Amino acid sequence: MTIDKPGHEISNLLFHQGWITPVSLIIVLALVLHFLISRLYKRLMPRLEKTHLAWDFSLLKAVVLPLKFLIWILAITFGAEILGYHFENNTFVPFFRGVRSFAVIFLFLWMTLRFIKNMEIHHVREQREQKKQYDKTTVRAVCQVSRIGVILIALLVYLQTRNINISAVLAFGGAGGIVVGLAAKDLLANFFGGLMIYLDRPFNVGDWIRSPDREIEGFVETIGWRLTRIRTFSKRPLYVPNGIFSNISVENPSRMSNRQIRTRIGVRYNDAPKLGAIVAEVEEMLRNNPEIDTTMYLMVRFDEFGPSSLNFLVYCFTKTVKWAEYLLVQQKVFLKIIEIIEKHGAECAFPTTTLHIPEGVHIHPQEPSMP
Repeated sequence: MTIDKPGHEISNLLFHQGWITPVSLIIVLALVLHFLISRLYKRLMPRLEKTHLAWDFSLLKAVVLPLKFLIWILAITFGAEILGYHFENNTFVPFFRGVRSFAVIFLFLWMTLRFIKNMEIHHVREQREQKKQYDKTTVRAVCQVSRIGVILIALLVYLQTRNINISAVLAFGGAGGIVVGLAAKDLLANFFGGLMIYLDRPFNVGDWIRSPDREIEGFVETIGWRLTRIRTFSKRPLYVPNGIFSNISVENPSRMSNRQIRTRIGVRYNDAPKLGAIVAEVEEMLRNNPEIDTTMYLMVRFDEFGPSSLNFLVYCFTKTVKWAEYLLVQQKVFLKIIEIIEKHGAECAFPTTTLHIPEGVHIHPQEPSMP
């Protein structure tokens, strides 16, 4: 009898404690829900991937992981509250209620941020696959503004759950905003500078920009809320605060409609009678060139008496805006102009000097000096 007594007491303790059954049910329910969510995700995901909708696939992918965490957080906090009530420890109950409220808001925020990120990735990938042009800057701006809005809403909801007067917080923020604005003047200038870039869109991610006011030139890689990263032609990153773009001129060559060919070509003064025919044929060659945009202003004009040449201006625009293709078109045009000049028996001029010697002046060769 003495040997079985401890076992009998343990058995009575296990069967008569009031917290075992509800805690066990909570754990079993959490396991079942976790299993059902995993199975449902595996069944729905292949079907949603075949649809042309972006939101359903992105939403399911964003919800599944936070939902699993939510199930276990609810199970742990409710189980801890039951233990607190059973052992008459009232300090556990409010603590775990606060943890549960914070966890629910945090997981909702996490799920929403994941959904925004998935939508951004899916949209960019879809546009690339369909080879459509899309504005990366607008997509990035909408997603960043959405993230900031969701974070602010989650913060206000959490403050409300902690019985904090939101009106007082907003009033304090209005008074403190002046102090913060003075202390972080440059930071706010960069923030609003980035906002103006998103609204005015003088350039987008991937554009080639340059500033005649500063030594800024390269391709835009990222546009942040404080800095814009530019990759220079030497492949070095250049970080420019957004506030600077409010005070400088920015040129965006990526948005050019055509590239310009503008040059002066000189022929010899001896070839003056042939210059009219040369100019006319060069202009005709340009107008018949399929790589030259004849809808734009085009002219070939004799416009200058140079020191050692008669110069004519060649002014036209190419259809291509790509730099390498433009150089190839320009090279073909220049070579064709040389052929036309030689065809008329003329020559391109080069700097020459004519020396006039008065009569009666004789030049004798200098005799070599003795060593």
